[in-house]
Amino acid sequence: MPKQKTHKGLAKRAKLTGKGKVKVGQAGKSHLMAGTRGKNVRKLRGTKMASKPEQRRLGKMLKQG
Repeated sequence: MPKQKTHKGLAKRAKLTGKGKVKVGQAGKSHLMAGTRGKNVRKLRGTKMASKPEQRRLGKMLKQG
């Protein structure tokens, strides 16, 4: 049986931490931000950890058991 390949689209957008969690960029900050409060814009900065169900799914796509 062949090896599972890394999903290249996801590999460019997410990365695994040392403990195997998936770190992803925060969604909803690319455009239409003019009417958004500054407080909400600041909350969207940086990266976030994927949710528990997504950790399992995305980990498989990144070739982590």
